[in-house]
Amino acid sequence: MSDHVIDARSVRHLVETDPHTLLVDVRTPAEYESSHIPGAINLPLGRVDAHLERIVADAGGRLVLVCQSGNRAVRCQGKLTAAGLDDTVVMDGGMNAWEAQGAPVEHGRRRWALERQVRLVAGGLVLISVLASLLWPPMVAAAGFVGAGLVFAAVTDTCAMGMALSRLPYNQPRNDLDIEDSLARIAARR
Repeated sequence: MSDHVIDARSVRHLVETDPHTLLVDVRTPAEYESSHIPGAINLPLGRVDAHLERIVADAGGRLVLVCQSGNRAVRCQGKLTAAGLDDTVVMDGGMNAWEAQGAPVEHGRRRWALERQVRLVAGGLVLISVLASLLWPPMVAAAGFVGAGLVFAAVTDTCAMGMALSRLPYNQPRNDLDIEDSLARIAARR
């Protein structure tokens, strides 16, 4: 495991022994509201660019980046590192790994994870395209386009549909006070 990746068991030990450990959950606010690690702040990946300079200037110690599986946290880490913040680690396996070991989780109103939203939209588009192709055969090309997009997403480890869905109001903070609170907690560690 690299110096920039840490397993969930080690993160749990850090949380229990080091009060200065700050967990930064980069999932959408809807995912965070559904379940998150106690004490973690929510700073959605889609909002990091807008606050990048402030995060880098205010971070006063190691940040542990968390998402659902680890992919978005790695992308966030890349942005922070490129901006000059090197003291970050990614929790390997994200919330999936955290919950698998039975670690404490705060639950709120149940919301759909971004990955589940992508499956719904992609599957729905394919189903509608195939059904519509029964009336107009060229419509099957839309299903092929969605399939090609999913293959591209897997090969490049990016997801344009996920990025688009993360911008929907359902996946946004209720207001900018949530983001300001998270940024203030980063700054308070200095």
